[in-house]
Amino acid sequence: MSLSPSSQILTLGAIFLATLLLPKFLRWRARMVKLNAIPTVGNSGIFSSYISARRFKDHAMEILQEGYEKYPGRAFKVPFPDGWEVIVSGKTMVDEIRKANDQDLSPQEALTKILQTDYTLGRCVREDSYQIDVVRTALTRNLGARFEDLRDEIKDAFADEIPAKESEWMKVPMLYTAMKIISRTSNRYFVGSPLCRDPDYMKLNIEFTVDAFNGAKTLQHYPGFLKPLIRQFLTKVPAGVARAIKHLKSVIEERLRKEEEYGTTDWPGKPNDLISWLLDEANTEDRRKDIIYNIVSRVLVINFAAIHTTSVTFTNSLYYLAANPHIVQPLREEVQACVEKHGWTKAAMGQMRKLDSYMKEVQRLVGVSGLGMSRMAMKDFTFSDGTVVPAGTMVHTVSYALHHDAEVYEDPESLNAFRFSNMRVKEGEGFKHQMVAQDPSYALFGSGGRHMCPGRFFAVNELKALLGHVLVTYDIKFENNRGVPPPHWDGAGCTPNRTALVMFKKRAV
Repeated sequence: MSLSPSSQILTLGAIFLATLLLPKFLRWRARMVKLNAIPTVGNSGIFSSYISARRFKDHAMEILQEGYEKYPGRAFKVPFPDGWEVIVSGKTMVDEIRKANDQDLSPQEALTKILQTDYTLGRCVREDSYQIDVVRTALTRNLGARFEDLRDEIKDAFADEIPAKESEWMKVPMLYTAMKIISRTSNRYFVGSPLCRDPDYMKLNIEFTVDAFNGAKTLQHYPGFLKPLIRQFLTKVPAGVARAIKHLKSVIEERLRKEEEYGTTDWPGKPNDLISWLLDEANTEDRRKDIIYNIVSRVLVINFAAIHTTSVTFTNSLYYLAANPHIVQPLREEVQACVEKHGWTKAAMGQMRKLDSYMKEVQRLVGVSGLGMSRMAMKDFTFSDGTVVPAGTMVHTVSYALHHDAEVYEDPESLNAFRFSNMRVKEGEGFKHQMVAQDPSYALFGSGGRHMCPGRFFAVNELKALLGHVLVTYDIKFENNRGVPPPHWDGAGCTPNRTALVMFKKRAV
């Protein structure tokens, strides 16, 4: 019996759907078999897991701590709003992530997912990330030569933002003030004066960091084909890029005009700054396409990385100083001794071991995230203990729980300001425990390998210069001798208390 035309259409449609959907279903099922072999923290049911995923936003620290304690040195999985993510701990597994090549575990693809970089920071920045080479080489190498500019801007920025007097205490909203000072200081090094002091340019860089994070959160909820429209109409990213182009376009065009006039990239009077370093690296025909947007995007990306982490670290350091006045004097004495010997130079910063230890210890206590070393599994990845992480799954290491592990750090819940400088006194340990060094038990900049934060040398030297200036210029405290205000957790991300006030008074010198 022949089928009617309508039945034939339905049959063909069913075959088509089966052909299209069956392979996807089989791939999903194979992936879930591998994920189901990894123990879960929270609910693991198809529907109940969404309850745990929602809970992660406000209780990430407790969830990660539970997994760390329940599955030491092993992998566990946690439900996120958009799928399962795998968390690992223990030296062996961390080392295996660190040593994995990018074709197996990709930090770039992880960052693309977390920050939606194609839509927030620019596709060109991901597809040809030469700004990383610039940060690792020219930006880091020129720190000594440009340190006087950094110091000059720090003095002026503090004088403008915290004009405290010797006769009275001044209340300062710390986190936002720190962002303004750090935006201005960093951009003195990146783009020079007077642009670094332009109020709208400063505000842009602070706001772009926030807007990119918020934009990424919005974009994560939409399928790929809608993301260009969502970026344009539901995020503030396009407006931020347009503002940056307005500020930087004429600067870049003038540099390009000079190159054409002199027939070389090494023309007389060429500024030694980030824009020049990026233009030097943009040395191919492809990199010179749409050059204004390309350079502006990379300046924004480097500001994005510099302002957020440095502001968090600086604010946390000030909170703990204000709450622990007994630490101030030994740090102040070290800063004064180093400056007296070397001046305000990069060499002086390198000698400030106690200050380095103090900053590292504060970040051990608080940090910027409960997770570290994020990677995307590009293919099924098998750890040495047999754990299989299926392709397309995010993998992270634990950072906050590691930093508070009594088997790793003695008395881990207490501030021991000189914990790391005391370690450096031992034979052969002079470099090992400083803030920028590779350390498998310290996850702020990554636990080692080629993917450690390339900007950590600039960040740490800038932080020492900032804190050193505070120590020799001001007395600080919390009103009524309050303790450190609790940080703000949003999922695995941690920022200092956003409303806390620190009291400043200028020191009588």
